[in-house]
Amino acid sequence: VIINVGGIKYKVPWTTLENCPLTRLGKLKSCNNYDEIMNICDDYDVSCNEFFFDRNPSAFRTIMTFLTAGKLRLLREMCALSFQEELVYWGIEEDHLEWCCKKRLQQKEEEAAEARLYEGEMVFSETTQCAFQDNSRLSLCMRKLRDMVENPHSGIPGKIFACISISFVAITAVSLCISTMPDVREEEDRGECSRKCYDIFVLETVCVAWFSFEFLLRSIQAENKCAFLKTPLNIIDILAILPFYISLIVGMVSTKNSSKPGGGAGNKYLERVGLVLRFLRALRILYVMRLARHSLGLQTLGLTVRRCTREFGLLLLFLCVAMALFSPLVYLAESELGAKQEFTSVPTSYWWAVISMTTVGYGDMVPRSIPGQVVALSSILSGILLMAFPVTSIFHTFSRSYSELKEQQQRAASRQMR
Repeated sequence: VIINVGGIKYKVPWTTLENCPLTRLGKLKSCNNYDEIMNICDDYDVSCNEFFFDRNPSAFRTIMTFLTAGKLRLLREMCALSFQEELVYWGIEEDHLEWCCKKRLQQKEEEAAEARLYEGEMVFSETTQCAFQDNSRLSLCMRKLRDMVENPHSGIPGKIFACISISFVAITAVSLCISTMPDVREEEDRGECSRKCYDIFVLETVCVAWFSFEFLLRSIQAENKCAFLKTPLNIIDILAILPFYISLIVGMVSTKNSSKPGGGAGNKYLERVGLVLRFLRALRILYVMRLARHSLGLQTLGLTVRRCTREFGLLLLFLCVAMALFSPLVYLAESELGAKQEFTSVPTSYWWAVISMTTVGYGDMVPRSIPGQVVALSSILSGILLMAFPVTSIFHTFSRSYSELKEQQQRAASRQMR
């Protein structure tokens, strides 16, 4: 049989096609008339028994290699998703792909699914914007509000709004650092409030008021309130704003209870309240995550973490296995031959193994004997090698994710300009 694919002819014996009866080529022999043949191929020359298929000749060359030699591989010069379409057309299952090519195809499918999801979100935002396309004053205000709070590249108002939001995030981080100074902590423990403490409280109140106002604006312009509250960044906003109001309520309640005569019970209550307040204030660091709205790098980091869950799992697995191996070894070496018994047990040696394999090495636990130092050298070299294997894949994923997000933002900007 002569098969013509994209102008390239192949002479194939019928016995080769009989090996794959469920494929498109395998069904040719069972055809009894011209109509059945035309349902399978694009054209047919009766005189020379030639079947014509208007498909990619490069992909078919790989498929012919699979039919003759049983090896199915992806082509580097061809898109993996296009090759998948060719496999579907010719009726060949993806399970016949080699494991490396199959992994590459699955990776491309995941990236395409994420790209479709991102494009769907952009289209959804554009359709919600079209809901306010009438000429009323309310619709015009909602359109401008949406562009200002959601798209910093929409114009000068969006850029100003983004700069103000970033500035308040930076101010919040600085005030959090100042509030942990020893003099401020001593004043809080004594129940006093100096000028510095009062200024920090006022500054924090202004920042939280701005974040609350920004969250209110975002919720007003959202078409679907439930979907708005389920967004990860909006959940982070809620977790960062609520501790301030909760700490105010807890402080007011504790002040009322402290005025009542209670003795030792009242002191214990105040200690618990103080612990809760310190924990809630520490949650203010979540404001830093708000920078992901305006930073392409942080968005790329989140996408990389989501794509590299297997690599991070392997990294953790390698670290745990090596830690379980070197901790007993260094304990035995130091407990039997060491000059100083700093390694009192195997669980305490786990900490030394972690900081040694990650090349941190605080120096709080150091092997003194020669066998212990040999074990330490082995653990350090093993840590460098084991951590280098998954990091390379994570770096390539980060670079690819950054390029994809940048291209998607450029396409969204050009579409908005049109």
